[in-house]
Amino acid sequence: MKNMLKIFFTLCLLTVCSMQIFSQSGYKNPILRGFNPDPSICRVNDDFYMVTSSFEYFPGLPIYHSKDLVNWQQIGHCLTRDSQLPLYKAPASGGLFAPSLRYHDGLFYVICTNVSGGGNFFCTATDPAGPWSEPTWVDIKSIDPDIFWDEDGKTYFVTQGDEGIRVTEVDLKTGKVIGSEHLVWGGIGGRFPEAPHIYKKDGFYYLLLGEGGTEYMHSATIGRSKNLLGPYESCPLNPILTHANRIGQGNPIQGVGHADLVQANDGSWWMVFLGFRVTQVYSYYHILGRETFLAPVDWPKGGWPQVNGNGTVSLGMNVPTLPLHPFKKAPVRTNFDEEKLDFDWQYLRNPIRENYSLTERKGHLRVSASPYTLNETEAVSFVARRQTEHDFRAETLLEFESSAENEEAGITLIQNNTHHYDLFLKKVKGQHIVQLRVQVGSLSYIAAEKVLKGNKVRFIIEGAPQQYSFFCSETENGDYNELGKLDTRYLSTEVAGGFTGVMIGLYASSNGKVSKAKAYYDWFDYRVKE
Repeated sequence: MKNMLKIFFTLCLLTVCSMQIFSQSGYKNPILRGFNPDPSICRVNDDFYMVTSSFEYFPGLPIYHSKDLVNWQQIGHCLTRDSQLPLYKAPASGGLFAPSLRYHDGLFYVICTNVSGGGNFFCTATDPAGPWSEPTWVDIKSIDPDIFWDEDGKTYFVTQGDEGIRVTEVDLKTGKVIGSEHLVWGGIGGRFPEAPHIYKKDGFYYLLLGEGGTEYMHSATIGRSKNLLGPYESCPLNPILTHANRIGQGNPIQGVGHADLVQANDGSWWMVFLGFRVTQVYSYYHILGRETFLAPVDWPKGGWPQVNGNGTVSLGMNVPTLPLHPFKKAPVRTNFDEEKLDFDWQYLRNPIRENYSLTERKGHLRVSASPYTLNETEAVSFVARRQTEHDFRAETLLEFESSAENEEAGITLIQNNTHHYDLFLKKVKGQHIVQLRVQVGSLSYIAAEKVLKGNKVRFIIEGAPQQYSFFCSETENGDYNELGKLDTRYLSTEVAGGFTGVMIGLYASSNGKVSKAKAYYDWFDYRVKE
């Protein structure tokens, strides 16, 4: 009897535990953290794939994979070759705008616009991890393209024009335009109707778009029609997603919009969209760039989609999810001991490849100084990763082989070529000196400096919502000196402008002269404060 009771209570305990495990719901927004705007998503069987904008950074258009819509892992980039992505002298926030990712008849398609060279194009791949084809260029001047295959076998580009959304038939074999562009819907009256996606459901063509500009008045709206070319009826719930209202005014997430919809295998509908996290509630500054968020959607048959009940979202989403499949956490340290840099790392514009090496000195990233500075729209000697949280700590160990003055190497927090904070090592009158430089628009000055004994230094940057703190040390693990604190707001989008977010970069520059200077980075740590 005692054994039976013991078994009974054990089974009850196991049942309760299993109910707790399987009844757990919820996830944290954003699902792609740091500069990852303009998300577009597709599903193939049980797998989800997503692409985001990358602007002037190379490689272009990161591709992500998920099994559950909550946990994502980058698997590659769409554009990895110079022939695919010309970014010569692309200005800050130039380059690649608003991609779409679609799957049709065994092929993945990425459709995008290079505003700095070439215009609209699409690439294809049988595997979203790549390799992807060379671009097929499409001579349509409006931007933010998506692709739509109708039931009659015809293919259409759906794009943003100044006055609204256009639909144009194209020949996918050649990229040639067939017939004229058709203006089909101008949205509900918000400025910059953009980011169009068309879905066929329950006999209707649904047209989803962003309105209000990719700022605090951003939103997602939707219309529908029995005919692809309209007229489109506006959803009575419009905007179906926005924080530009009283409900959203105190939300730490702002600027939500530029959305895409996907249906999971279980029949549930979900929306991915961009937004940004402000540095504090009711703050008008954001530094991380526009990120990717997720919300559940109720979309009844023959009805309209309703996003998360009231068209708003939160950082903590207490809603049921698909069965979760988390990926292994990325390591804090990059040891630079692989043949290639991880997908996290990107260059500004097309890199001059001989300026970088992971093999010249084992376990080090070598960056050769170029004449270009971080202030120029050139192929600077620079490689960077996203700042993904307000609270973080970044460190690196640098040895700088330099024989001339005016050569420098170090670590930078960069929003664009006119707004960055640089912590670097250089020679001045034969001495090795660390300097902390502020570049904010036309204002440039040295905020602090410290003389070192040699050419090896450890740099540390600690981030918080309101300020960055900068440190250096002449030993790898010993004490370090604080050089200064700088306000985060001057690297915010509100001050610097543009469409990107703060990147943490390693660089070397000879400031206008031909040089043989080399920077050797032993490791790089990026630690998020919990």
